[in-house]
Formats: sequence, C-alpha cells, structure tokens
Amino acid sequence: MRHWMIAGLLLAGASSAAAAQEVRRVVPERSPIANSVEVPAGSRLVYVSGAVPDIADPSGPEGSVQRYGDTTTQTRSVLRTIEQRLREHGLGLGDVVMMRVFLVAPPGQERMDFAGMMTAYREFFGTAAQPNLPARSTMQVAGLVVPGWLVEIEVTAAARPR
Repeated sequence: MRHWMIAGLLLAGASSAAAAQEVRRVVPERSPIANSVEVPAGSRLVYVSGAVPDIADPSGPEGSVQRYGDTTTQTRSVLRTIEQRLREHGLGLGDVVMMRVFLVAPPGQERMDFAGMMTAYREFFGTAAQPNLPARSTMQVAGLVVPGWLVEIEVTAAARPR
C-alpha cells in the first residue's frame, strides 16, 4: 500500500475515534456550572442566537417588566425557547456546552437579579433528569432591545455527528 493511503486510513480511524468520544465537563463539587467543557473533534456544533422572553402578561404595558415577568419568569421563558430551538436540531439542554447570560437590573434596583436567574436555571440544569452543566458567563448589561426584557441568553450546543 502506498504511504498516503495508509496515512489516510489512519486519519479516518482517528477521526472516527474522536467523533465517538463524549463531551468532557470539568465541574467542581456543588457548582451549578462547569469550569470548562471539552468538545471532541468531529462534533456537531449548534449556535443558538440570543433568546428573549415571551410575553407573560399581555395586559401589562408595552415595554414593561410586568408584561414579561420578573427575572425568574423571564429566565424560564428563555430556557424553554432555547430548548425548542435545540429540538429543531435533534438536541436538548443537556447538549449545551457554553451559555452566555445577559441580565438587566430590575427597575429600582442597581444590580441584576442573579438569584432570580439561578432559581429558574436550576430547574433546567443539574437536575436528576438533566444533570449536564454548561460552562457559563453571566453579566449585567445596561439594557436590552425591549425595556421590559431583563434576560437574554445565547448558547452553544455540541453533539456527535449525524
């Protein structure tokens, strides 16, 4: 056999082995997020654009927090939207490897409602039904497109090739 054929067969075998590997998450004890996540070569990556909350109370004034709900309510709504977007790719929240959370301080408060976001986050991540934890950044921003939005989340998910 020619050397280039052998090299090609070796590379094909290596990429098959890499594709068969699982995503590796390094999670400190009792942490709600991974310190790091390693995605093996050959994995499918799905990038989900920033998702924002659905209207929670149609009778609430346009652009108000009342219309979209508090941080906990908005986070639940956003994570359900992300879950649906991932389903369109045959994935779920357990496939999320990176999450970026943008929070706005509720009216009358100086700081974001991190605890409110975490209340909803813990309903979707690190549960008995869905134990996988993503790497995550959470930051306070001055505002989002609609004044009543307190939460926007974008994610990257990874899965084995089809």
